[in-house]
Amino acid sequence: MRFVVITGLSGAGKTSAHFALEDLGYFSVDNLPPALWPALLETLQQAGIGKAAVVVDIRTRKFLDHLGPTLAQLKPFVVFLEARPDVLLKRYNLSRRLHPLGTGNLLSEIEAEKNALAPLRDQADLVIDTSDKSARELKETLERALGEEEGFVLRLLSFGFKWGPPQDADLVLDVRSLPNPYYDARLKPRAGTEPEVARYVFSRKEDEPFYRALMTTAGLAAEGARENGRAAYTVAVGCTGGRHRSVAVAERLAQDMGGRFRVEVEHRDVGKGD
Repeated sequence: MRFVVITGLSGAGKTSAHFALEDLGYFSVDNLPPALWPALLETLQQAGIGKAAVVVDIRTRKFLDHLGPTLAQLKPFVVFLEARPDVLLKRYNLSRRLHPLGTGNLLSEIEAEKNALAPLRDQADLVIDTSDKSARELKETLERALGEEEGFVLRLLSFGFKWGPPQDADLVLDVRSLPNPYYDARLKPRAGTEPEVARYVFSRKEDEPFYRALMTTAGLAAEGARENGRAAYTVAVGCTGGRHRSVAVAERLAQDMGGRFRVEVEHRDVGKGD
């Protein structure tokens, strides 16, 4: 079980870190008392979940007495987030949220929280100052620290327009202009994953610029999504029935783009009838 604890000062980016770990496949829980962590991990392990994260901060101050023994028992990777007081003041003023300590003097609350969490900061495996970091930069820092740099996934989904376009696609590519194996009696019952079917789909040299344009479009869109902090991007490739052309194109895109992205391929309609 990979177990990460996110902690630190209020306003320093714990919510962004929480979402970043969820994007990386962690089962992430916010503000769970430390005494309940062992039971949480046991439940997740029984369910076959291998990565967990917990956000803990001054809101759980009534339970912090249990924190030391729990950390010693579970030995998580502890990440402590902090920021300069002037930055925290600005963030609170922008969000108009109250500090969890709620005394009415924000500077005093920030200082009191810093002192209260100092022992936890001393035990942290990683301290991140988020004063000058965007949410995307924080996510990238966490990815590097946790060895999760390959968190971004490019999903290639083949489908047939006759069955309806996928609702979760970020980009839809129409490949119905390519040669259709449906009209070849030998190839009709076979799928675009087979080399002979793929060769038929890509048999015309004049279609190569079209395919290259599709790959360029998909690559630029995926790169933009990754740069903006997205965890995944779905490119749907459609033909009429979803058995031949879209499947062959999705498979070729996966091969050609596998060096730039971690790619997952799904053929939604390949097994459906006519």
